[in-house]
Amino acid sequence: MTDRRRVNGPTGGTTPVVFDPELVKNFAASVSKPIRTRAARELRKIFLQTGLTPSASGSAYFEVEQHPSHSHGLARSSTLKITCTVHGPRPLPRSSSFTPNMLLTTTVKFAPFAASQRRGYIRDNAERDLAVHLETAIRGVIMNDRWPKSGLDVVITILEGEDDSWWDTGLSTMSSGGQTPFGMMSILSGCITAASTAIVDAGIDCVDIVTGGVAALVKKSELATGNSNLELVLDPCPSEHDEIVACCVVGYLKARDELTEVWMRGDVSLTPQVGVGGQSEVDSLINGAVQAASAYHAVIVSSIKK
Repeated sequence: MTDRRRVNGPTGGTTPVVFDPELVKNFAASVSKPIRTRAARELRKIFLQTGLTPSASGSAYFEVEQHPSHSHGLARSSTLKITCTVHGPRPLPRSSSFTPNMLLTTTVKFAPFAASQRRGYIRDNAERDLAVHLETAIRGVIMNDRWPKSGLDVVITILEGEDDSWWDTGLSTMSSGGQTPFGMMSILSGCITAASTAIVDAGIDCVDIVTGGVAALVKKSELATGNSNLELVLDPCPSEHDEIVACCVVGYLKARDELTEVWMRGDVSLTPQVGVGGQSEVDSLINGAVQAASAYHAVIVSSIKK
């Protein structure tokens, strides 16, 4: 069912018109598939700011650092830009039944221009899945028993999301089965961090600050085969890797050392592997995601204090 109230744009991506002769000359070489240049344990810098939406009880803006090319300034890889607004706590309608705890509602929506493939205005299954995982991650943090018969709305808008493939080559970072996209994992990690910051900005009592972290197992080279050639990377960008075998995102409470959400996708093994430090692939992924989430905790605390 299409939305007849709006005129949707084209479903496919379009190439911008280029007028600079020097840009045209170096365009083919400058838009090659990006390659990860940072270390496996190195995280991208993030920008986090609160209080950008005065009409909301709390708000936050989350952005991941983007590395442009040196020749013309075009981005070598996709980035992540997320806005979050929190509305409430506010009383529920009189017709609703009494609830001793506050009702939490999460909404995740991609902007139509958030990805290389234009998205529709109606929410799809991927956005609903992200909303369910986000609600699971932040539900255990809020002290919802302090607001009976009240509601809290957390609205996430993704202005730019990381793609699962590089637009110029059409390469897709799928698992060995060729069916699992991993771009949503980094997006969920950013949504958890932005939502937690906005909730604290709204003055809602929480047991701790939850942060999102993501880690992935990738092949060391394009011709590598076997589990011994796997490498654990933190904060992966899907377009920078030829093949991602498995990925994991967590919601982590640093002060309480607890996990509120674990989402893992891909082909993983429970037996210890040499290529991942002698640990099983599951343990290695979870520990890497926890390490990435712990690093973002200090950024959130600094942003809230400002």
